[in-house]
Amino acid sequence: KEYKEGVIDYMIEEYKNGRTPNPDVMCNKEVKFGAFLKWVESQDKDAYVATGHYAEHNGKSLVKSKDENKDQTYFLWTLKSDQFKKILFPVGGLEKSHVRELACEFNLPVSEKKDSQGLCFVGTIDVKTLLKNYIEEKDGNVLNEQGEIIGHHEGVMFYTIGERHGFTVTKKSVNDSPYFVIGKDFKENTLTVSNNPPKEKEGNSVKLEKTNWTKEVKQGEVYEARARYRAPLSKVEVINENEIKVLDGNLVATPGQSLVLYDGDICIGGGIIS
Repeated sequence: KEYKEGVIDYMIEEYKNGRTPNPDVMCNKEVKFGAFLKWVESQDKDAYVATGHYAEHNGKSLVKSKDENKDQTYFLWTLKSDQFKKILFPVGGLEKSHVRELACEFNLPVSEKKDSQGLCFVGTIDVKTLLKNYIEEKDGNVLNEQGEIIGHHEGVMFYTIGERHGFTVTKKSVNDSPYFVIGKDFKENTLTVSNNPPKEKEGNSVKLEKTNWTKEVKQGEVYEARARYRAPLSKVEVINENEIKVLDGNLVATPGQSLVLYDGDICIGGGIIS
């Protein structure tokens, strides 16, 4: 019930409004460290919640995992300082390869299991297939940067900025390279694509909503940030707690996704890109 209401319903509503939500962030917020943590506290005030996230914390803020390639602090930015006193991340200080070795040593049945992919509790179904059970397809035009119609798609709500699959380009040349979605017009139901991956221009500002900070952020402070999991870190400057200025052109800001800020190895929080 909590997962359906807090994650699936939220995700569907966001897609219907033309945004691209991050269900993993909401699952952590609403289920693992929401409903579950509250239930644990109601059972035993001295109990902890321990999860297999590759992350650590210092009692106030998240800290990147020792295994930076598997670091999951990006998905945990909604955690508040007062929650950490009840949370343990036992594998956060280990490399994933070492965790697998330990799992073999202790004969755990999941020692050889592949890394989890897709939506928790939903199974192997991909997001678009799930969404099509709730959102009606609506064919529209694919445009190039000059506004010319070069193909078609199944409905702008099914696509995200930076995506390069799922739409059809019919106007091709022999020298065509892959196309990336760089714009969505929800009203006109059109996608704009380009051979160049989308990036924010230096000096652009990114507006945030539903922010959570474990450290006070002040105007003029410079941090590193990422706007999607495993994306390269980009330099940003704080305008205020709900607006961030882009200082380099590697950031791809997609409405509905999370922008997460780092001060070195410390994750100080973030917000939903609006």
